[in-house]
Amino acid sequence: MAKLTSTLFIPALNEIDGLKAIMPKIDKSWVDQILIIDGNSNDGTVDFAKSQGYEIHVQSKQGLRQAYNEGFPKVRGDIVITFSPDGNCIPEFIPKLIEEMNNGYDMVIASRYKGPAKSYDDSLVTGFGNKFFNIVTSQLHGFPYTDCMGMFRAYRTSCFYDLGLDREDSYRVEKLFFTVLGCEPLLSVRAAKMKLKIAEIPADEPARCYGKRKLQIFRWGAGYLCQFILEYFSNKYRLKLKAPKP
Repeated sequence: MAKLTSTLFIPALNEIDGLKAIMPKIDKSWVDQILIIDGNSNDGTVDFAKSQGYEIHVQSKQGLRQAYNEGFPKVRGDIVITFSPDGNCIPEFIPKLIEEMNNGYDMVIASRYKGPAKSYDDSLVTGFGNKFFNIVTSQLHGFPYTDCMGMFRAYRTSCFYDLGLDREDSYRVEKLFFTVLGCEPLLSVRAAKMKLKIAEIPADEPARCYGKRKLQIFRWGAGYLCQFILEYFSNKYRLKLKAPKP
């Protein structure tokens, strides 16, 4: 089997301090493409990325999900590794994610809660919420995730389109909660519904060191819960099992 090509996909919004601290720890030989998607930063993020020779795209519309919509057409790798430059993701796990993907998985998650791994960034609320959604996903959609919500993961680039993550109607609950949701929770749910080959590796999450936290705890939590429940009742993006022959 030929080795899969890979793209490191880095959404950024006013993350110049994080990029300066984290990017030197990433060996460019680990991946075939490093792609930074900027959400119209005003702190010099774009100029810094360009000065370091990184491929960068500046969004025409705001929001993390828009970063994915505009960025994925520029992804050249067979697999994409989504990575945050705020200090939450440990760069040394990038090669391990790629290694596991080359073992035939469709998605591999760097789990903050698997085995000995810990999140040093969680509050009581976010820690409870993340584990609550793991239980919900396991019960409703059939895969025993330990970290269904986290960004730091690798997956086949085609999954973004095959699972409808680029479609506006996949996020129709956003209007109910006046927010914009991320892609990873829905990716976890639909990957489980389609019975894709999924793995998790234990990976600590350090405390955020750079940039400003953009978490909308209650609106996002309500939005994701609604999304997960609707997915349970929808047969879209669900593996259709063949009926046994008589």
